[in-house]
Amino acid sequence: MTEKTYAMLKPDAVAAGHIGEIISRFENVGLVIERMELATLTPQQAAANYAEHEGKPFYEGLVQYVTSGPVVKLVLAGEGAVAITRKLMGATNPVDALPGTIRGDFGLVMDANVIHGSDSPESAEREIAIFFD
Repeated sequence: MTEKTYAMLKPDAVAAGHIGEIISRFENVGLVIERMELATLTPQQAAANYAEHEGKPFYEGLVQYVTSGPVVKLVLAGEGAVAITRKLMGATNPVDALPGTIRGDFGLVMDANVIHGSDSPESAEREIAIFFD
């Protein structure tokens, strides 16, 4: 069964010129890019996406960071798209991410960890609606 997921290359990945290499990793495992857009997020989009973290010490910094420059928004599709994307991304903290994962290869610090990806099909549906009309 084809599943959809949302992924976002964060401002640090875009600024460092890693777009092509990261996207090729998705394509190389058979995920299909259904939608892709380079954009700067609005504070409202960032707040809606990270609503579950509101009130936590890192929330304001996270919203400021993801709105600080262009991101690449993606809708990826394929069998097991959520789990495959999460595996490719690696651990949330780049220090813990294995070499060969996106965060392991390109991430340096937790506050700028290169990529966001949906953690479930339900989150994917919600996030796709936030970022794509």
